Amino acid sequence: VSSSQKLQSGMLRACNLHLGRRAAQATSVFRRAHRGLAVSVGDDIAVPDVKLQAARNWDDGVADGFKSTTLEDLFKGKKLAVFAVPGAYTGVCSNAHVPSFVENANAIKAKGVDQIVCVSVNDPYTMAAWGSNFSTEVTFFGDSDASFAEFMGQALDLNVAALGPGKRSNRFSMVVDDGKVVSLNVEEAPADLKVSDGATLLASL
Repeated sequence: VSSSQKLQSGMLRACNLHLGRRAAQATSVFRRAHRGLAVSVGDDIAVPDVKLQAARNWDDGVADGFKSTTLEDLFKGKKLAVFAVPGAYTGVCSNAHVPSFVENANAIKAKGVDQIVCVSVNDPYTMAAWGSNFSTEVTFFGDSDASFAEFMGQALDLNVAALGPGKRSNRFSMVVDDGKVVSLNVEEAPADLKVSDGATLLASL
């Protein structure tokens, strides 16, 4: 066996070992979340099992076959600021949470963040209509089946506020670098906006 073949074989083994470790870590996070335990700082959440729907109108959804975006595709190789809200068009979300990220968008991106993402348990068509009221500096995604909220360990029953009929998300924000959660700010209650706003996230960068 030539030295070149040995080198290629060694590189392949190292690559497979690295990928195997990432897959095992992602599987561990996924299983823990489904036991009701929240994702925490240091976890790798770039998993292929959880998917979001990019905000778009119905015709665009039909045209692309209702294609989803996996967390792996969303987070891999990028640094993102992500914030989740209980519902589109709701008070704190519309009047304060999204605006806090719009106001700080340029400063956040100047710190090396590639994209600012807002997620809510809504269909992508509602998210598109809602998002059109704000700056294009924020990208909107619908967590249409609440799988992201469940995965993060932040799913809540908010039927008391007429946000149903299924689960909604607690309010939180985080910075994700190449799939790894490097900071995470979770509100004690979904109506709060004390730690998950844009200014607080900016200060953490």
